[in-house]
Amino acid sequence: MTAFGADRASGGPDAAVCATCPRHCRLAPGALGACRARRNVDGAVVAENYGRVTSLALDPVEKKPLARFMPGSYVVSVGSYGCNLACPFCQNFEISQAGAPDVGWREVGPEELAALAADARRRDPRVTGVAFTYNEPLMGWEYVRDASVAARERGLVSVLVSNGCAEPGVVDELAPLLDAANIDLKGFSPAFYEKCGAADGAAALAAVRGTIERLVAEPGCHVEVTTLVVPGMNDSEEEMSAIAAWLASLDGGRGAEKIVHHVTRFFPRWRMLDAAPTPVATVYALADVSRQRLRHVHVGNC
Repeated sequence: MTAFGADRASGGPDAAVCATCPRHCRLAPGALGACRARRNVDGAVVAENYGRVTSLALDPVEKKPLARFMPGSYVVSVGSYGCNLACPFCQNFEISQAGAPDVGWREVGPEELAALAADARRRDPRVTGVAFTYNEPLMGWEYVRDASVAARERGLVSVLVSNGCAEPGVVDELAPLLDAANIDLKGFSPAFYEKCGAADGAAALAAVRGTIERLVAEPGCHVEVTTLVVPGMNDSEEEMSAIAAWLASLDGGRGAEKIVHHVTRFFPRWRMLDAAPTPVATVYALADVSRQRLRHVHVGNC
């Protein structure tokens, strides 16, 4: 098996370059990208995980987390498999770091997903829409697009929960269809993103920043941002201050009022099982640092 982040490139006239994320995997015919979700099929890179659902649940919107978007409502959360990062602390590594042969999945097309959510709303009016989450939804962004269109036709909202590491064209395609998004801003340095499996940390960070900036500028999209505080990796006051200052500067300085920032406690998972959870005092202290720039700051997992 090719290691994550290894070169999936292959020469030859039939190779195709994936334009979904900054990795730009160059794929020989039939080859699978580093995300394990996109494949070269007949010269085009397609989402092999399109409609392949590994996880389906009814969640409170606050669990996404969204603190200031339709509070008290519920969304039908859907996930597939694959991710273009490999964060050593991933909470959903069983599906995010897997491919089709490694997980159980069933086909749920966009119309079927929207119909499931509409049926759930008929039974409980607190159900408002669908959320694309659990693995990295943008690795199958075409499904997010098509299901969001189907949801909107039924008066349902669409929520994106994502690492945000995608090319501008992908985000531009989705932004007008999204009602809310929570984007991970994992750290504020290229080195941190390289620790999270990015092939080029600077390109990954730039892509995430671009995604947040684009969604904040979209009039119909409510944006919240999550920073998981990992001891020894991104837990300095200087880094949190830089993150908050940048978020506040967005949309001509209106980010300070518009953006909700979640400062969240780390718990040991996947490749960091031997690490200690983030001290609660550290999370609260860093949330206070963020509050120096942002009005709406919430702590999580404390």
